[in-house]
Amino acid sequence: GLQTDTRIAQELARQIKTHGTLHVLRKGYKDRGVVMTWAWFKPASGMNPEHAAWYAANRFAVVRQVRYAKNPKDTQELDLVLFLNGIPLLTAELKNALTGQYLNDAIKQYREDRNPKEPLLEYKRCLVHFAVSTERVAMTTKLAEDKTFFLPFNQDIENENKNGFATEYLWTDVWSRDSLLDLVQNFVSFQIDTETYYDEQKHQLTERTSEKLIFPRFHQHRAVGRLLTQIQTDGVGHKYLVKHSAGSGKSNTISWLAHRLSGFYQTPTDERTLFDSVIVVTDRRVLDKQLQKNVQDFGQVPGTVVAITDKMTSQDLKAAIESGKRIIITTLQKFPVISDTVGRFRDRRYAVIIDEAHSSQSGEAARHLRRALSLSEAEKEDKQDTPADIDDLVLADIKSRGHQPNVSFFAFTATPKPKTIELFGTIRNGQKEPFDEYTMRQAIAEGFILNVLDNYTSFRRFYKLASRANVADKEYESAKTVRLLTSYVDITDHAIELKSRIMLEHFMAHTAGQIGGKARAMLVTRSRLHAVRYKRKFDELMRDMNLPYTALVAFSGTVYDADVDADFTESSMNNLGGQLDIPMALKLPYHRILIAANKYQTGFDEPLLHTMYVDKKLGGVNTVQTLSRLNRTMSGKTSTMVLDFVNDPEQIQADFQQYYDVNFMPEDKQTDPNTLYDALTDLSQWAVVQADDVAEFAEVFFRKGDNMQLLQPILDRCVKRFTNDLDDEEQAAFKACATDFARLYRFMSQVITFHDVELEKQYVLISALLQKLPKPGSNLPREVLNEIQLDSYKVQNLGALSLVLEANGAELYGMSRGGAGVGQDDVYELLSSIIKTLNDTYGLDLTDDDKIDFDLIRQRIEADPDLMNIFNDRNSKDNIRDKFNDVLDQALVDFIDTKLELYNKLSEDKANATLKRVWFNSLYDGRIRGIRP
Repeated sequence: GLQTDTRIAQELARQIKTHGTLHVLRKGYKDRGVVMTWAWFKPASGMNPEHAAWYAANRFAVVRQVRYAKNPKDTQELDLVLFLNGIPLLTAELKNALTGQYLNDAIKQYREDRNPKEPLLEYKRCLVHFAVSTERVAMTTKLAEDKTFFLPFNQDIENENKNGFATEYLWTDVWSRDSLLDLVQNFVSFQIDTETYYDEQKHQLTERTSEKLIFPRFHQHRAVGRLLTQIQTDGVGHKYLVKHSAGSGKSNTISWLAHRLSGFYQTPTDERTLFDSVIVVTDRRVLDKQLQKNVQDFGQVPGTVVAITDKMTSQDLKAAIESGKRIIITTLQKFPVISDTVGRFRDRRYAVIIDEAHSSQSGEAARHLRRALSLSEAEKEDKQDTPADIDDLVLADIKSRGHQPNVSFFAFTATPKPKTIELFGTIRNGQKEPFDEYTMRQAIAEGFILNVLDNYTSFRRFYKLASRANVADKEYESAKTVRLLTSYVDITDHAIELKSRIMLEHFMAHTAGQIGGKARAMLVTRSRLHAVRYKRKFDELMRDMNLPYTALVAFSGTVYDADVDADFTESSMNNLGGQLDIPMALKLPYHRILIAANKYQTGFDEPLLHTMYVDKKLGGVNTVQTLSRLNRTMSGKTSTMVLDFVNDPEQIQADFQQYYDVNFMPEDKQTDPNTLYDALTDLSQWAVVQADDVAEFAEVFFRKGDNMQLLQPILDRCVKRFTNDLDDEEQAAFKACATDFARLYRFMSQVITFHDVELEKQYVLISALLQKLPKPGSNLPREVLNEIQLDSYKVQNLGALSLVLEANGAELYGMSRGGAGVGQDDVYELLSSIIKTLNDTYGLDLTDDDKIDFDLIRQRIEADPDLMNIFNDRNSKDNIRDKFNDVLDQALVDFIDTKLELYNKLSEDKANATLKRVWFNSLYDGRIRGIRP
């Protein structure tokens, strides 16, 4: 009766207020012993017709001009509310450009006129609120007055529809019956985010957690939906590439896809899910914690997800696969270890989701992965009494690494290399392209990442070298000497100090005050030794400037610096006491700059990073990945800065343009498999590898496994021919050609299945031989460094630029031969001629003010025998300092006749005191370090 209906409504209202609409729709509840179910979702399979009927019975209602206020006198109205079985699901404010109303008017209305304390608008009541105009859409899951944050919900930068409203996709696609029920069942979710920040009141790092109601952005829902639709047609055994930019919410997209694939039926009549296990693979050696957490959080059935964390072993991964866990998260590096074990399961089907599909996915590790997951047909050879033919074994190995009918790959990346497009791309209109794209261009336009090229400043260094006095002019190999001398220039103390001063002065003037005074900077160096010397120089200068913060350094292993005859490690230089790692330490207010050598250039997401100093040659994907460390957004961060001391701005711009918009690879630009045969023909001319070698090596390799003891004599024969029969030029050409063949075959064996046994036989021998061939020495003429000195040096600011990117797709090209490898004959020149060439190239615009006369003073000081003799453990540091100051003062007086201007600068009280302190500390540390323990 009426009283029963009222009580049902009252209990429903109480349940929604207590647990939220999403919980009630998904889980229901019991009322007086009766299970109350308020929504029926689409059954995964068609095995239960009754369930399908209940799904069809769901009732949607669209109500216009809804009055929602508790106070009946309040006439506020919402343009539209959509109900599911009587429960409000979403609201919308609609604006029409023809009446002078736009998207911002709808957003403003939600922020200023919609009270979030009204029951209908409370957090967790309606799942999402849409601001809709005739051109654009935005959405939010939580109203908070003027702090309400709306996310764009558009198809692209501009919505287009030739047949109606540009935003028609919202109600025809997203708001369709099946789509809304799918969103409620599989996408909308609560996510707990944990953030570490520095608490200025407590003066310590603190964690704070926040709950968010997640509604997928348009491209996230689109990508997952497209993939599921496609595999309904394709079945198992295909590859898909999702190119989603930084700022796309890639971890959430992967998580949604993993869960959908884990319970996906290809047709309603299937009794078995399409995939037995979904394996999420991250290319990072340390398992991506955010990805791991997201996949686990989105799971609605406990125990569905198992993460093979860094503390777990390959045996744990083996156990997870053997037990048929639905979703397994691991790192790529763990696959080769257990490939043989996993290969035993020949009746299972796998979906492999790869996070950040880069070059490693195209190498040996991915081949092991394919081999591990192989579900080729039953091995008939195992059932035969007679030994298998060696060619059959080789073909079986080829099949295990080429296309596999039991494995589907879903690769995610923001910056696909050409080989990634070729390996995972989808053929459309005669070209390979990503299956789904959310471009960097759209992410920037929608405000999810910053454009790091908006404030790009380029520097160029100029220098001149000079021969030391009384050194004979000798000939050196020109190219190697030039490479050695330019490296020498860039790591001299003068160069390091000058660039360090520029960076620190820039940081104090332009960076330190950004993001509410919390901005951080990163210096990317070209080598570990550079990082060590920059760290020492930064410490020295920052002490001199009395800065309240220091720099951290990041590099691997131990670095020996001959200048001070000492070893350095990341730990010893940072002195963090083992309590914090570098990312956490950088959040502290007394660490503001990170100096890095080949670390933290990828996968390091610190929103406080505002400025990057680049003293390393970049190129291609590496350019985009490195500079993109700055693009993360946060409150108060409106800009970024790049100061580049090495790279050409035009090349930086070209590298970003490659990944700014859509990517594609025309059919005629894809790798030609016949290139392999060309390389093999070229290899035969040197007769290093002969037919008998190939046959004997294959017999051992494929029948007895990778038995290095039996393979060694065969390889040794080939190495002997290489060493004895080829001259230096021929050796270089052979190695280049062999490398071409191995590289191309390794890649092509993943793209297509070769049924050419000879190619595989050649590959396994040649790839092993390349490891065995003698490595050429560097032969760099290092003695030349004793014969030259830096005469002049300056760094010139070429000005700030805004490198503009264009909305044009980038055409990619497949792999090709690297060339015969025959270089030009070594050219020898006199050192004086080499120096002249360098000076003519890099010495333009230098004046006497740029001369390094300071080196002359240094040489005189360090050549003083009386001073050097008192650097011992019998004299106190103060006594040694007094003697040092006297000798330096006399040297400056002697210098007055030739460099009055420099003498005046160095004689000023502040400059003189700084010079003495810095130089003495450096000299004292270097001389005494080896004397006192």
